[in-house]
Amino acid sequence: MDLRSDALQILKDTSRTFYIPISILPSGLQEAVASAYLCMRAIDEIEDHPTLDNPTKAKLLRGISLTLQAGVDGFPVDAFAAGFSGYENTLAEVTMRIREWSLLAPETIAPRIWDATAAMSDRMAYWAENNWKIYTESDLDRYTFGVAGAVGLLLSDLWTWYDGTQTNRTLAIGFGRGLQAVNILRNHVEDLGRGVSFFPDGWDANNMQEYALRNLALADAYTQALPDGPALNFCQIPLTLAHGTIDAIANGKEKLSRNDVMALLEHLITFNLKAG
Repeated sequence: MDLRSDALQILKDTSRTFYIPISILPSGLQEAVASAYLCMRAIDEIEDHPTLDNPTKAKLLRGISLTLQAGVDGFPVDAFAAGFSGYENTLAEVTMRIREWSLLAPETIAPRIWDATAAMSDRMAYWAENNWKIYTESDLDRYTFGVAGAVGLLLSDLWTWYDGTQTNRTLAIGFGRGLQAVNILRNHVEDLGRGVSFFPDGWDANNMQEYALRNLALADAYTQALPDGPALNFCQIPLTLAHGTIDAIANGKEKLSRNDVMALLEHLITFNLKAG
């Protein structure tokens, strides 16, 4: 199996939200977005790891960041091996294969993905060392920027690189933040089980829902301003699922069922066919 096919299979196994929009992207852009997603999933799996302690998470994340910063025209076969030494049987496959994901993107854009992943890895290390303590809305903004708003900026760079599509960068941050806020709402009980809460002091689910909706309004504006093409096709899918998840939570569900997801996507495809 070639690396692109392998990457899509790993993607399918790790994210139902992003597999579909990435799988429909045109060649070149697909590899770039898949590379970015899998590199970030690799570090995300460390941040969320159920058995690693926080100092170990920070050390692993900083090691990945430093390795990515040392990239020239790629990475030696053993580039990440020293940092992973002793954790080979602990870390997820998607993490252990970060070198492959870093090389999946076309070489004209790959360094931008290394840069974004290195920066995010450093930020995650900071949050791990501080046990994700979020006291204020400003703390929450910092966290949601570091792990998601910055992804919105990277996606904007990928759209421009691919076909010159221009976007509003402030709205791009809102796109990332909105999706992340929905994740925080969806995973709140699970996070509490591992001793972590992303809710600022005094906030309840209603406050977080308002925060998510405020950022999803920016995400809507970001997406609506995109011209017809791959960027629009991509962004509509996670945004539709985020809105669906917010609605489901408001109606007392924990998350969208598989049937809910398929129904939302079918509606989106039908709407686009009519609009087209």
